[in-house]
Amino acid sequence: GHNEKANIEVVNTLCALLEELVPNKPAGVAHYADLITYVKDRPGHDVRYAIDASKIERELGWKPEETFESGIRKTVEWYLHNHEWWSRVLDGSYSRERLGTGQ
Repeated sequence: GHNEKANIEVVNTLCALLEELVPNKPAGVAHYADLITYVKDRPGHDVRYAIDASKIERELGWKPEETFESGIRKTVEWYLHNHEWWSRVLDGSYSRERLGTGQ
């Protein structure tokens, strides 16, 4: 792949984005990174996850349009702008009905 990251790198990237995009933190939180809790790895835990995209690039000419950084930013921004959807997922009231125009 082109964007191999350790799990902690992903978490730190998310925290940095939240520092930028959501500067008004919850009470008692000085930095989003302070919320990171380290836990014992489960047996067989992967330190990182990697995708080898060379075959799809070679055989189909596909290349990613996003870097990890641009894609994770867009993902975080989507969640920040779609609070109603994910809060319904969390509270169980979202029953997987289609939302949007569906065209």
